[in-house]
Amino acid sequence: MSKKNRRGATDRPAKAKRPNIPFVERPFEGLPRESDLVAMREILPLATLSVKTTEEFGGVELHLVTILPQMSAGLRRDDDVLLVAIQSLTSSGDPSLDIATNVLRSIELEPGQVLQVSELPEPGPRLQEVLDPDSFGEIELFTEPTFWMSETELAKPENKEALATAREQLIPTAQVPGQPGAYWCRMSREFLRWVRPEPRDAVLDGLARLRVAGEGSFDESRFVGAFRAQGLLIPVWELQAGSEADELAEPLAEFAAQFDAAIASHEPLSSDEKRARAGIVSRQVTLR
Repeated sequence: MSKKNRRGATDRPAKAKRPNIPFVERPFEGLPRESDLVAMREILPLATLSVKTTEEFGGVELHLVTILPQMSAGLRRDDDVLLVAIQSLTSSGDPSLDIATNVLRSIELEPGQVLQVSELPEPGPRLQEVLDPDSFGEIELFTEPTFWMSETELAKPENKEALATAREQLIPTAQVPGQPGAYWCRMSREFLRWVRPEPRDAVLDGLARLRVAGEGSFDESRFVGAFRAQGLLIPVWELQAGSEADELAEPLAEFAAQFDAAIASHEPLSSDEKRARAGIVSRQVTLR
C-alpha cells in the first residue's frame, strides 16, 4: 500500500461503537406471565398473548406472538391489529429489551406493514417498563398461524392452503388443562414440558427430593431431563404412548401438589438427594 493510501486509511473516521447490552439471565422476571413468555420464546410453535402498553407509551393494545412470517419482528395486519414477535432473528443479552424495542417500533407501522430488524437495539426501556402489568390476557395456542391474518385474508383460497401446509410442519402442542406452564407435545413420542416459575435451584432440589422418594413421575410417565431457558427450568417427562393433553389434567393435578411441596421445602438435601440432583443437573440442556 502506498503512503498516500495508508494515510487515507488512517484518516477514515472510525465506526461508532454500539453500546454493550448486559446479559440478563432471567429477562422476564417481574412480568405477570413470565412462564408463558418463556414458553412462547422457547418451546411453543404458535401462541399469542394480548397486552397493552402503559399510558406513558401510548396505551396501545397489541398481541405478543411466538413468530411472524419471514421472522419479522412486528406486523400490523390489514384490520389494524398489531402483532409483535417474541422469537426473532436478532437477540442481545436481554430479550426483554429486544422485544420492548420492537414493540415501540411496531407502534408506528401502518396497516399491511411489517418490521424487519437486522441490528441489535440500543439501551432503552424493557418490557417491565413498556407493558401495563394489569393488561395481560390469557395465552392462546394455535394449530395454524391464523393470527397472522385478518378475517378477509383468511378467506382467500391461497391462504387457506398455506395455513394447512404450515400446520403439517409444526409439532402438535397443547396446554394441560388447569396447570399453567405445562405443555403436552407430540413428536415421535409424547412429552410433557413444564415451565416452572420458581427459582431454578429450588426446582432442582424439588425434583431431587421426589426422585429419591420414588415420586418423580405421574401416570406412568418417565422423567427424562430438563431445559434451562431464560432463567427458569423446564422439566420434561416422556408420557405413555398415545397420551393426549386433556387426559393428563387429573394425574398432573395430583402430582402438582407433591411437586409444589417438594419445591417449597427448605429441608437440607440428604446425601442421596444431592446425588440425584447432580444427575439431573448433568442432563440439563440450555436453550439459547
